[in-house]
Amino acid sequence: MSHSKKMTGTCLCGTVSIVVDAHEAIDACHCGMCRRWSSGPYLALHVGPNIQITGIDQVSRYRSSEVGERGFCKTCGSHLFYYFVTSKHYALSAGLFQDQAKFSLAAQIYVDNKPDYYNFAEATDMMTEAEVIQQFADQ
Repeated sequence: MSHSKKMTGTCLCGTVSIVVDAHEAIDACHCGMCRRWSSGPYLALHVGPNIQITGIDQVSRYRSSEVGERGFCKTCGSHLFYYFVTSKHYALSAGLFQDQAKFSLAAQIYVDNKPDYYNFAEATDMMTEAEVIQQFADQ
């Protein structure tokens, strides 16, 4: 029987907490919606469908596109997740988790939408908008 390590993230006020299996890889999304939502790239852990949310009645969801919803805390406004409606997978905001020293940047998507005023030093996998859309079409 395997016991996977868990990690817990919380919103700024602590009203909402999210428990998932431990992850180390984070991705950056440079699409216009994510940059408008977070004032920069959206740094997220893609954790799949298996999450435990405490304080779910304090989570508000906004349907930002045909494929996804964005979740945030009703009390403090913290960005909690991007939810893929079709696959029912979550991309959790990396900032929810205290032990961020273990995180490493693994991939960047919508790189052709990234503005020129920032760059990451890490070498990562990179996908353009067309490549991301094609990947979802193939699923």
